[in-house]
Amino acid sequence: MPHGKPAGVRCAQLTGDLRCALFGRPERPAVCAALGPEPAMCGASREQALAWLAVLEAATEPSGRSTHIGR
Repeated sequence: MPHGKPAGVRCAQLTGDLRCALFGRPERPAVCAALGPEPAMCGASREQALAWLAVLEAATEPSGRSTHIGR
């Protein structure tokens, strides 16, 4: 995604089994490599983790783009 990934849009590198196709590869974006999940971020379920990621996406959304929260 050469112009970034808008909030609420599935990453183009996310595989069918919800894994990063670029994990461990040099072309993986620095922002992804720097994301260090921890228990508070992951929550107790996949739904809680996705909700937290939506909050992070909205908080870092560049101005001029729309956000999609409330999945």
